[in-house]
Order: sequence, then structure tokens, then C-alpha cells
Amino acid sequence: MVFLTRFARLLQQSGVTVNTLKYTANFRQFHVTSAVHKDRLFTEKHEWVEVSGQTGVVGISQYAQEALGDVVFAQLPDPGTTLKQNDECGALESVKAASEVYSPVSGQVTEKNSAVEESPALVNTNCYDKGWLFKVNLSNPAELKGLMNEKQYKEFLLAAEH
Repeated sequence: MVFLTRFARLLQQSGVTVNTLKYTANFRQFHVTSAVHKDRLFTEKHEWVEVSGQTGVVGISQYAQEALGDVVFAQLPDPGTTLKQNDECGALESVKAASEVYSPVSGQVTEKNSAVEESPALVNTNCYDKGWLFKVNLSNPAELKGLMNEKQYKEFLLAAEH
């Protein structure tokens, strides 16, 4: 039980919403914990965007970072850059591959994650939190409707394996 509580706290600290249900049976407590990511949307090219208001935080998926391997170089778009959905806007290089980064949405870049450019391994260790790539002010929020939620993205990955 202590392990689950600590694990739930770690998940919450990394930005994952944790729903905890408490069950009591035979005077023993059991916790069932399920991790639910925030409203993160995905592209078929394995980028994600998490939107709050008009601002989107962009990164690459767990699947993409695992496929790349150890990321050793990151080139990210500069603030002020105007992007259209699916524009190539950066690059990630690993010891075994290189991959372009595509913008999942249209808008203007407001911030890049300089910590990732200085320490690209952040993409591998925490792609959904400290390993985000850039922030963008959305110019066409309707584009979000064409992206996949987490469940749809997992189904997309499973279908791609066959």
C-alpha cells in the first residue's frame, strides 16, 4: 500500500492525473490507482499537444522517443516562428537515428524548452513533462478535432504493428 501511495505521488508530480479509489475488505485497505493523462492529443507522426486556453505544449510520444533511442541533439523552433499544422519545425537526433519534429497545430511559437536543447536526454527520461519541446499560441483551434486522444493513439499504434 505504501508503494502505491508513493507511486501515485510520483505520477502526480510528473503531471499525470491520478484517481484513487479506496476499498476496505476484511479490515485491510486496498488502493486501486489508475493513471489518466491530461487532455493530450496525438498525431500520426507521434507528436503530442496538450492545450490550456489558447496555448499548446508540444512534444513527442513515448513510442517515438523509444523508437529514436538515446536523444543526443535537439533543434527546436525559436519563439516568434509562425507554424502551420504539420510543418517541419525542428529535429531530434539519437545515436541510431534522426527525426524531424512536426507541429501538430498551427500558431506562433511562444517558448522553446531550452533545457531540452542543453540536455536532450530529457526527451527520453520524461517526454510528457520535462521533455516537452515548445509552446505555441494556437491560431486554429479547430485543428484539434483532427488529432487522436490517448485511447485512439494507442489503437493507432496497435493497428500499425499488424
